[in-house]
Amino acid sequence: MNRLKHISRWLYGLFFIAAGVNHFLNTPFYVSIMPPYLPWPVALVYLSGVAEIGLGGLLLFERWSRLAAWGLIALLIAVFPANVHMALHPELYPWASSLGLWLRLFLQGILIAWAYWYSRPQYVRA
Repeated sequence: MNRLKHISRWLYGLFFIAAGVNHFLNTPFYVSIMPPYLPWPVALVYLSGVAEIGLGGLLLFERWSRLAAWGLIALLIAVFPANVHMALHPELYPWASSLGLWLRLFLQGILIAWAYWYSRPQYVRA
């Protein structure tokens, strides 16, 4: 199980690094999905990209993985209201299906649970 956890931690970390880099490569897309009630959409897109890159990178190091996992949980919770906004207003996102926007919320719950797995100690002592 420890080997599986190690490999999946690397995949998860690399996923977030790639997602964070994508915030800089496709900034207009991320700005377009920002809820209108949030100020400074470009700055928030860059900030979330930096957070994803940094936390994903920290997750790759065993020493920092628990802290990174809690950071990713906090980040996923912080962006959850924006994803709820998308699901409640599918007319603003014609490129996405309404079902897909709701499934995205479910996926976010899975990502939070996945990060929580890394927040737990590697070895449990009796």
